[in-house]
Amino acid sequence: MANSDTPFGFKPVKHLNGNPWNGKTNVYYIPSTDATATFRGDAVKSAGAATADGMYPTVAQAAATDTIRGVVIGFSDTPYINVNQDNLLENYRAASVARYAFVVDDPDVIFEIQEDSVGNSITAAMVGLSTDIVVGSGSTATGLSAMELDSSDTATAAGQCKILRAVNRPNNALGDHCKWEVLIIEHEMRSSTDV
Repeated sequence: MANSDTPFGFKPVKHLNGNPWNGKTNVYYIPSTDATATFRGDAVKSAGAATADGMYPTVAQAAATDTIRGVVIGFSDTPYINVNQDNLLENYRAASVARYAFVVDDPDVIFEIQEDSVGNSITAAMVGLSTDIVVGSGSTATGLSAMELDSSDTATAAGQCKILRAVNRPNNALGDHCKWEVLIIEHEMRSSTDV
């Protein structure tokens, strides 16, 4: 059976030591001057500033080859997990709207992500190699990111993510749109990309 083509960006699944992901995040800020919409599952990078009180560093959506700060899993109009009373269905950050972002910034978290399958598909021989991400337009309906692994960019040289293994699930198989477990190795909180 063919894999479904359902990009969702990065989804945290566990820690490098095998423990389940514990749900921990840190709060960052995306100012209204950022004109790029941001979605749950998007990788973000530091934007070089902070809120006026200095408590919440700014982030912006990461692109291929950027060093990554972490992955956004939610948004709020306050620095606390809170429902936006003005829009109960808000599940992404619209362009040019200030929002706090809840970011998984632990460099030892393993994520699940779909490959883009453009040019070729990732094979079993590519496990252990590195690759970059491909940025797409996220879904305003689901709030999910469209980021995927660049399947035609795998190499032994540096890349943003190290391919660890195919996700072990009955509805996932090698080939187009396979879901993979990866570790972000070009991470701002790592001193080196070597893992």
